Amino acid sequence: MDLTRQQRAPICDALEKFRKKRVVPFDVPGHKRGRGNPELTKLLGQQCVGIDVNSMKPLDNLCNPVSVIKEAEDLMADAFGAAHAFLMVGGTTSAVQAMVLSVCAAGDKIILPRNVHKSVINALILCGAVPVYVKPKIHPVIGVALGMEADALLEAIEANPDAKAVLINNPTYYGICSDLVKLTKIAHEHGLKVLCDEAHGTQLYFAEGLPIAGMKAGADMAAISMHKSGGSLTQSSVLLLGENMDQAHVRQIINLTQTTSASYLLLSSLDISRRNLALRGKESFAKVKEMSEYARNEINAIGDYYAYGKELIDGSSVYDFDVTKLCIFTKPIGLTGIEVYDLLRDEYDIQMEFGDLGTIMAYISIGDRMQDIERLASALSDIRRLYKKDKEDLAYVDAVTPKVVCSPQESFYASKQSLPIHKTAGRVCGESVMCYPPGIPILSPGELITEDLIGMILYARDKGCSLQGMADPTADTLQVLEGVRGA
Repeated sequence: MDLTRQQRAPICDALEKFRKKRVVPFDVPGHKRGRGNPELTKLLGQQCVGIDVNSMKPLDNLCNPVSVIKEAEDLMADAFGAAHAFLMVGGTTSAVQAMVLSVCAAGDKIILPRNVHKSVINALILCGAVPVYVKPKIHPVIGVALGMEADALLEAIEANPDAKAVLINNPTYYGICSDLVKLTKIAHEHGLKVLCDEAHGTQLYFAEGLPIAGMKAGADMAAISMHKSGGSLTQSSVLLLGENMDQAHVRQIINLTQTTSASYLLLSSLDISRRNLALRGKESFAKVKEMSEYARNEINAIGDYYAYGKELIDGSSVYDFDVTKLCIFTKPIGLTGIEVYDLLRDEYDIQMEFGDLGTIMAYISIGDRMQDIERLASALSDIRRLYKKDKEDLAYVDAVTPKVVCSPQESFYASKQSLPIHKTAGRVCGESVMCYPPGIPILSPGELITEDLIGMILYARDKGCSLQGMADPTADTLQVLEGVRGA
């Protein structure tokens, strides 16, 4: 990384220069630097709306950058150790979908773990590729899916020698990391591209003592959520390329779906956040690690809760663990994660990242403070004292590996009918069903519906999880393929 070059923020500099010129706007956006919408200006401030501008020659164009955005992309690639980087304003969803669409066409096979984000399944709907799931092991205590094992990947490749790519979560939402170097080596030896969903992995590129990052491990592409742990504005992300990818082709893929009216608020936030991480990321993420480990120790000292960490590492299904992920297993106090999540928000004014059927997560990042960690630990202690009850057996979304009957695209566009959910066992699902966050599908289009899966969906609904993806948000009915049975 060239630290001298990394001191620049070309998009930010161009915006500041533009602001000082007081250019008369006869272009979009229609609020005209906020004058046309004073309520918006009051909410966001003149500094913000004054640089909410459209693409123009001095500010470059994200669809085909030649000046300040191109320089910002070059700096981003340098900071992350990539051959090329694309600034993404459609979130990491758009980056993940660009990865898949860049290497897969209709009918192509892609190997992936079942606990992928919904953006991966949606990419398969768009391009017509077929998923080949590598079934992960499930941790016997915390109930979450673990990493992709080398033997399992090799078995999937040998059974599907025509597969085009493998997608790997690095890390998972829960901090679990696979042996990325070994998996990449196996994939490349068999001619497969390696795609890394690193939505939760910005810190891996800048901190010391964390699991290896995708680009360093030799991955071909990696999708990065800069807004999650890197400090940029929500919806701003980065797509990284390795040396063996055709950046011109990937740019064409991105431009199939990415807006032609890119937000300069998002672009400038990526630019300035990249500079901040390049110059101060090592120090910042060292503090994040310190806070996370302190929180883990404090919460485990309360009793019953289990804030898990590096002790999960077994060299195989958990090859490494990202200690910045503060995930807390709540089952021993007799409450689901979503129940503790709701209590923290409603009774203690603490907003967690997510609560699922067994876990809550506190997303610790460069903006957190130690006093907030103390407040969280105190609230969790209080909840244990006031609300603890006998623990019950819980079902876990991450434990699901449904049978694929037909491709997501074929199922999504097929003729469908809505049936009462309790009458859908044995039918093929025509839509997605997921708890969000984390956005890992319980069912995807083309998968066999079983009684166990129906029970899991209803259990999640009754416990207060936010179910998404269905035409019926109440989950009373489910869309299935007309005239098709999976068993």
